[in-house]
Amino acid sequence: MIIDCHTHLYCPQRGLLAAEHAEVCEKIDGCFVLAGTGIDRAAANQELAGYVKDNPKTYGFAVINPAEDPVNQKAVKTLTLDKGLSGLVLYCAEDGFHPVHSRALRLYEAAEQLGLVVFFHNCPPYSPGAVLDYAQPWQLDEIARTFPELKIVIGRMGMPFFWQTEALLAKHANVYADLSVQPKQVWQVYNMVVSAYESGIMDKILFGSGFPFAEPSLCIETLLGFNRLLANTQLPQVPREKLRSVVERDSLSLLGLK
Repeated sequence: MIIDCHTHLYCPQRGLLAAEHAEVCEKIDGCFVLAGTGIDRAAANQELAGYVKDNPKTYGFAVINPAEDPVNQKAVKTLTLDKGLSGLVLYCAEDGFHPVHSRALRLYEAAEQLGLVVFFHNCPPYSPGAVLDYAQPWQLDEIARTFPELKIVIGRMGMPFFWQTEALLAKHANVYADLSVQPKQVWQVYNMVVSAYESGIMDKILFGSGFPFAEPSLCIETLLGFNRLLANTQLPQVPREKLRSVVERDSLSLLGLK
């Protein structure tokens, strides 16, 4: 089973990519689709709900800004489950709200009660106005402590602060991170993978491509080909079975999704 846990339906430079996304999704067993920020949230969530309804392999995550949007349980259910969506995606850095804002805490409480997955997309690329203080993964520790049953996914290993993400993955049972493999940044991904392996948290890492920035097939090829690149070096390697386990992880079961 191959589940791509990080894809987007909308790209600021290219607009809506429904046809391209559907084509890519056909080649794998399922994918998470994150509604984007920087555009009308209601329109983005409505577009996402329609796309997910027509594409049974997809699991949609509605975008929400708890500093501005309703965060009670009824409103959150209307935004997600009633539309066939599986979770929420938050852009704390881009939308300029602290991850443990009092209204955000009420949102996490509602999400935990509804069994929703919360995806924190606080990774690059950043706009000039993004607040990097709100992107640091350690800010999520209070959330995981307060709501231990809440399933949390940290996008792109919390780059560029991936060492903070490693600590959270080791500490909290229900905190995961997606490894969005960037084929043009092999050295960066290599260091994250080796560090995760040495920290004993490979079982907490989910596969992701970050589509449309990369396609799943190329990301898989890049990840599984690490050791070949290092064959004539003295650099540390990661057992192939550990790399393959990331690609083939049953992320749906881990996160309680059907």
